[in-house]
Formats: sequence, C-alpha cells, structure tokens
Amino acid sequence: MIKRIAATALLLCILGGCVSCSRAPQAPSASPGEPIIGVEEWSRLDLLPRMKTSLKVGLVSSYDRSGGNDDGFSGRYSFIRKEADGLVLADLEGPGAIYRIHTPTPTDDVVEFYFDGESVPRLSLKLSDLFAGAHAPFLAPLVVSGLGGYTSYVPLTYRTSCKVLLRAASFQFYDINYAVFPRECDLPTYTHPPSTEFLKHLEGAARLFARTGSDIGDALVPPGATLSRRSVRATLQPGGSATLFEDAGPGRVLGLRLGPAAAFAGPERDVLLRMYWDGAEEPAVDVPVGDFFGYSFGDPAVRSLFLGTDEDTNYVYLPMPYGRSARIELVSERSGGPAIDVRAEVAYAAAGKAADEGRLYARWRRENPTTPGRPYTYLRTAGRGHVVGVVLQAQGLESGQTGFFEGDERAVIDGEPAVLGTGSEDSYNGGWYDVPGRWETRTSLPLSGCLDYQKPLARTGGYRFLITDAYAFAKSIDYTIEHGPEGNAVPTDYASVVFFYAPDPPPAAEPLPAVEARRVRPLDRIVFVPGWNVPVRTTSLRNAVWSKREEKLGADGIRFFSMKTSGADIFGPHHVAFVCDLPEAGRYEVSVKAVLGPDQGILRLFERDRPAGAAVNLYAPARKLGGPLTLGVHEMRRGENVLYLHLTGADPRARGLGFDLVEIVFVKT
Repeated sequence: MIKRIAATALLLCILGGCVSCSRAPQAPSASPGEPIIGVEEWSRLDLLPRMKTSLKVGLVSSYDRSGGNDDGFSGRYSFIRKEADGLVLADLEGPGAIYRIHTPTPTDDVVEFYFDGESVPRLSLKLSDLFAGAHAPFLAPLVVSGLGGYTSYVPLTYRTSCKVLLRAASFQFYDINYAVFPRECDLPTYTHPPSTEFLKHLEGAARLFARTGSDIGDALVPPGATLSRRSVRATLQPGGSATLFEDAGPGRVLGLRLGPAAAFAGPERDVLLRMYWDGAEEPAVDVPVGDFFGYSFGDPAVRSLFLGTDEDTNYVYLPMPYGRSARIELVSERSGGPAIDVRAEVAYAAAGKAADEGRLYARWRRENPTTPGRPYTYLRTAGRGHVVGVVLQAQGLESGQTGFFEGDERAVIDGEPAVLGTGSEDSYNGGWYDVPGRWETRTSLPLSGCLDYQKPLARTGGYRFLITDAYAFAKSIDYTIEHGPEGNAVPTDYASVVFFYAPDPPPAAEPLPAVEARRVRPLDRIVFVPGWNVPVRTTSLRNAVWSKREEKLGADGIRFFSMKTSGADIFGPHHVAFVCDLPEAGRYEVSVKAVLGPDQGILRLFERDRPAGAAVNLYAPARKLGGPLTLGVHEMRRGENVLYLHLTGADPRARGLGFDLVEIVFVKT
C-alpha cells in the first residue's frame, strides 16, 4: 500500500489550503491513511486510487433549468440568486472545497470569495485576472486557458461556507465543481495571501505539468516504496496474445509505455488491451488499444499528463494497485496481416493495494447511433468509487453537422442529480466549438483537450482527467452526455472510455461488441463548405479577388465562397485550391453546388496541372442555386487532398468570369 510520509507530522499538518484530518497512525500498506484535502493533493498523485472521504461532490453551473439549451447564452440562469451587489454564482456549505472553476466567457467584472460567513471578501479580483495565471493564488499551471475555455484547478477550502459573488448585472457560462466533507474533518479555510506551503505545492504542480508527455512514474510512487521498471519485447500474431506484465503481487503498476503507436492506428479497433487484478476472471480493462490511449477515430491524438502518445509510443500513468496478482496483455482479434513487434516498458512498485484504495477500471462503450430521447451513457455502475477520466469520440451522421455537441454532461450520483453541465466542449474545459481559434482543432493540454474538430466529417471529441475534481460515488453513478441541444434528438455515433477506481469489483461491463461493430465508420458522403472554414491552399496571383458572402436565393439564405476576375492570371487559368481532409483513401465522385448566374464561368478540376474530369458551366440568365454538378471520379488519399479548381473559360452569353461556390461534395465509389 501507499507508505506514509512522516506520519505524525502530517497528521496535524495544516498548510494554507490543505489538511490532514486527525486519525490514529495506521500500518503503512494495510490500513486507510489520513485524508489529504486541498492543494497538497497536487503533490500526492500516488493517492489517486484512494477512496474519497467526501460526503458528496457536485457542480454549480449556468445550466438551463427548463431543460432547454439556454445554458448561459441569455444569462437567465447564470446565477443562483441576485443580491444588491451582483450575482451569487455559488453558495456552498462546508467543510468543503472548490476544485474547479471554468468559463468560456471571462469578463473584467470583479469576482469575490466570502469564506465562513465573512462580511468582507477574503479574495477579490477581476474574473479575467483569475484566469490569467499570474495572480496568486490563481497561478499557472493549475490555471489554464485554451480551446475557448478558461479553467482554474486551484483548490479553495473552507470550514463552514463559501459564497462566490460576481459584481455584474449579467453573466453567461460557468461551472464550479466542489466537494463536501464530514463535519468532523478538521478542514482549515484558505488563507490569503497564500502561505509559503501553499505556493510550494503550486510550484510542485508546475514542475510536474512541465513533464507532460514524458515518464512521470516517479511522481506516482508511494512514500517509502521503490520504483522498478521492466522492459518487454513480444510478437503479437494475428489472433494471438502477448503478455506485457505479470506479477504474483502485492504491488502496483505505475505506468505503461507501449509501442509502436502506429501499429495500433487505423479504424479497426481489433487489438485489445486487457488488465486483470487479483485473480478476477473478468478483465478490469478491456478496451481497444487506440481508444484506451486517446486515439481519435484511429489516429493518435492525445498528449496529456496521464495518458496519450509521444512520438511513436503510447503511455499511461495512472496508479494501478493490486493485492494478490496482476496481468496485463494484448489480444489481437485480427484475422490476418503481419504480426506486431511490440515493445513495452512497465513501471511498478512493490506496494500493494491498501484497504482504502480502489483498483483501476476502464470501460469502453459505443452507441451507433445513439438512442433518440435518451442521453448517451458514459458509465452506469453500482458500488463505491470515483471517476478520474473520460475520453469521447463523437461523429454525427450528416456531413457538416456537429450540433450534437450542444449536449450537456450529466451525473446522477448516489441517486441524486449532482452534475448538470453547460455544453459538451465545456465539460472538456473548452468553449465555442466551430469558432476559429477556439474549439476547432486538435489540441492537448495536461488535463484536458480536443481530440479533433473536422466539421465536414462531422467529427469531434474530447478528453478530461478528473483528479481533485473526481466524480466520487458511495453507492452508484449514472454518468451521461446528451446528443443535441434539447431532447437528445440528434442521432450520433459516440464511443467512449471512462477510467475509474473501485475497491470492489463493480457489476460486469457490457460485453464488447464483435470487431465489425467496433470499427470506425466514416460517412459515405462528405461535404465541404468553402464559405465557412475550408482551408485555402492558393489562389490566382493577380487580377482576382475572393470573398465569403451570404445571399438569399429563393426561400433560403446561403453562404458561399466568391471569386471575381478582371483580367488574366500569370501562369494560366484563374484558380483556387482548397484543402479537403478525407478519412479514407479511394475513388470519390467529386461534385459541386454553386450559384448559377450571368457572371459565372466554366469550372474544372485539375490534377498535376492538367484538366481532369468534366467541365461544368455555371452560366444561367438569372442567379439561382444549382447542383450537384459532377466534376468526375478521382483518386484521393487519406488525409489532406489539395483540390485545384480552375476557371477554364466562360459561356459566350456570360458577362463576367467568376464563381460562387457553395459546397464541394465527395461520395466514395
């Protein structure tokens, strides 16, 4: 078990913002240890498996109380009550701790924290300064911004209460995660300015976060234990298995590095990572390898503190204690193809599972499509435990449509609603999906990130590790996420992995579906909208201008990419080259939708500086929407394809030379 450090001293240690509740000394690896609450938790990641001592955890947020999608847009629900001085965002009873504060809409309004019934705020600063990462106690790296979201993981503890007041007439989106502890827990209130010890723990977190992507196994070793490493080389044959680690225990796995990462990439999900603890017949982990390490639809995508891919090596650093035995293996369900030459390194310690610790479990689920009217279930289980991580891959069923990400996360814990979120990307510490510079590209941060955002493929996804803000449950948890803004009405392909600790084996997981049902399946029809955010590789060098416009044609408004010319280009016909990212290689029928009109030219696709496929005449006496107009069947590669569209001339009746392009459509043949 985790061996305690300087036991007597820590029992009574009260650091600014952290605590050890008083208990009699316990034997190092057989009995529960003293709780550690607050900022010191960031210095004791070896304690991740330890069962939480909180009575409950919860989230105060701006969620729409009517069940609609106004989770902060209007500000109607962006407070729990109004006072003369502003908006009360939270009013929490203690002993407790605020563990996470998130918003995609920071302002320069002043936020105040009133502790233990104080009439004068102990903490007062601009909300924008709270998330700047440079104002104590809200210092980086426990304060982070990116992907449209702003998040603080700086713990604020309080003995009896904490009120959070924003001096503003209105506000928008916010989430505040908190925990409530037993009254006998001697939890001190945060002191300001922060103590030297408090700042020391923040500095320790900064050093740890700077190691994101590297081996952090030494940070997970219990005090008094010794870190060991074991290297493995194995050949995984199609249909075979390979053992990566086996131990007769007791002990704990602290980290696993596995390569080559490229060998597990691709859409098949046909190689499984399985982990067994303490002689159990059912694996605690039974997950497709790529999904376990945060792949996005078959591509390595995550580089977080705890899990991801660095260069060509996958890694996970979550403590995995066991009491009697452990086995980690790879299982191939491939029917053919080459063997995989596996390389692995396991970090471990001979410190067995303590009575107050859980074993690590990981549950993989998929719904394709999701069920109308019912949220997608991340995890539904009984018993005691706490969720420490979640990864979601989400793909809509219609190209260009990602409205399913308006859905909110929900957690019913021990039978009571505890987490009512404000949006899918908000739950992953982001904000404003499909907005340039925000949630619109693959990005990894130490604790959370965006797997991808590819609107034409209707794909996105995210990950988040819940460390101090873990979703702890004593009897049960029903952890879900909606698909769509209201009523779970947008059918979607969701696949997820949830990581959690439990002291006793939870009810058996759903059996994994057959390989064919696990496979990543891209859309058959993929639509790129140049008037929105399709990258432009190059355009004509002179005598041409392009713009993005909106116009009402008939009953509907349309958005399009417009190009107008006023003379010849230098090296041939006028052109625009768009970058189109396709999920699979193969032959595609390529077509366009465009505005037809009197000033529109003749459009043709070029390959290697030569005309290819059919030319389409965009002329019409009056402006109207036309298409789809086929440009031919063409061979495309997986990933980025540069599509060169040339204006090769004009209809004799045309009064100009240009095009107004609405859509580029690819259909796999």
